Parts: sequence; structure tokens; C-alpha cells
Amino acid sequence: MDARIGIALDVALLVQHGNVVGWSLTDPGRYLTTAYAEPDPNPPSPSTRRLLTECLDLITTPGVDDVVDGDPAALARLQAADKALREQHQDRQRADALLDLISTYVQDYGNW
Repeated sequence: MDARIGIALDVALLVQHGNVVGWSLTDPGRYLTTAYAEPDPNPPSPSTRRLLTECLDLITTPGVDDVVDGDPAALARLQAADKALREQHQDRQRADALLDLISTYVQDYGNW
């Protein structure tokens, strides 16, 4: 990467060899929300940050391939993430956003 060009608070364009090749968000957990709700102004809890990483690992390649293929370890991780999000009492708005993110996978592949 040749440069990061800040375009808004916490958002930057990534430039390589004179071309925009992507963008970055400094703290994605801070902006987790459902539908059109305003993000919680408080920082995300440590458990929310951990669960965001876990959920993204489960719904992107190669993790999602393991979920779709019915890999027992991946399905156990999906079940554990779903359970942890449902039981999380603090940072509820963000936990609900993550539940929305993985709900289709839980419904389609998480029949345990």
C-alpha cells in the first residue's frame, strides 16, 4: 500500500500504484448497528470486539465454506457465537446487529 487517504472520521481510502484499491474503517465495532439506527456513542465492549471478529471469520472465506459444508468445528463455532451474542447483557445494540449478521447462517446451517 502506498497511501491511506483520510476521507471522513475513521474512514480512509487505500492507494497502491496510483489506484484506489480499497478502504479501511479504523474501528468497525464502534459502528455496528441494525438497520438505520444511530451507532451507540460508547465504545464497544471487549466481548463485542471479539464476537465481531468471530462472526466475520464465520461468514467470510474460508470459514463460511466450512459452515456451508457442515464442518462440525465450524458449526460449533457458529453455535457458540450465537449463544454468546444472545447471552451478552452489555452492548446490546451491537450484539443484536451481530445476531442479524449471522442469523441466516444459524437458520440455514445451525441445526444442532
